[in-house]
Amino acid sequence: MSKIKNALISVSDKDKLKIILKSLKKNRINIISSGGTFKSIKRLGFKCIEVSEYTGFEEMLDGRIKTLHPKIHSGILFQRNKKKHKNQMQRKKFEPIDLVIVNFYPFETIIKNTSNKKSIIENIDIGGPSMVRSAAKNLEDVTVITDKKDYSELIKELKRFKGKTSLDFRRRMASKAFGLTAYYDAIVSEWFNRDIGLKFPEKKTFFGKKISQLRYGENPHQKSSIYVNSLKNDDINLQQLSGRDLSYNNYNDIFAGIDILVSNLHSPSTVIIKHANPCGISSNKSALRSFLNAQASDPVSAFGGIVACNYKINNKIAKEINKTFFEVILAKGFDEGALRIFKKKKNMRIIDISKYNNETKTTVKFFDSSFLLQDKDDLVFDKKKLKCVTKNKPSKKELKDIEFAFRVCKHVKSNAIVIVKNSSTIGIGAGQQNRLDSCRIATQKARKFQPKNLTNSIAASDAFFPFADGIKTLINAGVKIIVQPGGSIRDKEVIDAANKAKIKMVFTGIRHFNH
Repeated sequence: MSKIKNALISVSDKDKLKIILKSLKKNRINIISSGGTFKSIKRLGFKCIEVSEYTGFEEMLDGRIKTLHPKIHSGILFQRNKKKHKNQMQRKKFEPIDLVIVNFYPFETIIKNTSNKKSIIENIDIGGPSMVRSAAKNLEDVTVITDKKDYSELIKELKRFKGKTSLDFRRRMASKAFGLTAYYDAIVSEWFNRDIGLKFPEKKTFFGKKISQLRYGENPHQKSSIYVNSLKNDDINLQQLSGRDLSYNNYNDIFAGIDILVSNLHSPSTVIIKHANPCGISSNKSALRSFLNAQASDPVSAFGGIVACNYKINNKIAKEINKTFFEVILAKGFDEGALRIFKKKKNMRIIDISKYNNETKTTVKFFDSSFLLQDKDDLVFDKKKLKCVTKNKPSKKELKDIEFAFRVCKHVKSNAIVIVKNSSTIGIGAGQQNRLDSCRIATQKARKFQPKNLTNSIAASDAFFPFADGIKTLINAGVKIIVQPGGSIRDKEVIDAANKAKIKMVFTGIRHFNH
């Protein structure tokens, strides 16, 4: 690469602009610019030629046409080692542009601050991405900078190589540049898709902004990072108040806990999560009682898990939580006394979820070379659509626990069986290959930790019972009401077994597989 002679600068984010201008001046690099950037450069006291003066073509169409000119793009795309290119440039009297410093109109900011479609569309950057793509493509001869964080490294490169940059640096910046254009286009595409209500387009792109590099993934030998994928927020809005950095597994459990709280539970509720599965959930008028009941569901599994609450934690609740080792505490605020208590345990992560905003309407699972995309399972339980299929009918009071049980069951890994009493789980069987084993695990846990509550308890299943053996296991344990989707070819056999045992059974018509 030859010494950089000409640089084109067009930046929406003008922070640290003066720093880079000083370096360019020192290296005798001419500057071309336009619009607000040109004015800023002049205000800072640096020489600069305006794009329209440089091209001999005035801006038009309300500024839509500025840098979209052959003289600009020829200067960027010109391959210096090709004689044909040199001759063409000389014939046209075009100059090479060796350095492109560009960032885009803040499209993300615009869509957060306005719902005016005309304004949003007008703020889709065309010239910026075009220049960046051209510069990144011609990385053999051109340096492209799209992030102010890279200004300092550019300055070092210019100093080290006497007004030039290394090929390694240009490659890294080109990679970053194409990442930016892809990210930008993905956001624009997603906005259009949402605007027209298109969830499953023919071509699907994902965007993500890196929040942080994590220590490792699920296991120490796996690398991991967390990204934000949102049109509304630049962060995931989890305010960490104390404790060590969050791990991959921490985040996985956090999102599982929040998902249960946000989508299903309304009164003061506590969810205890372990390995992305709930091991205890309780709703109660008393926030303290909801925690105690959630923990009592399976105190062994709760150890080392996370506690997620949809209420503000006070001093009294904090004292109870602190009696057990938990890795993460999530809540909608903490009073000063609670924070003092929690901060005594330096490794415990304390997270305020008050500002968390769940905007995701789809879920995705990635594989080696493919992915599955589906609607999020946000179907709301409707008591009016329940169908009692047994001779004995549930009471209005029992309907409350039936609803709670089925709402909770939705978030347990399939196959899932959840046993509840008084809006609290007392036994959870999760993630088994057959439903009978899930029934056995749920009843075994209930017998171990909540034997007195098993009598006249309520059990929920995320899918139908293929045979009567599962419900017989539940009945023998003391379950008196079973809620399930129904729809098995052996429904009659299952219903007959329920009637024989004189228990109550209701069908929801809704399956909640969670694989």
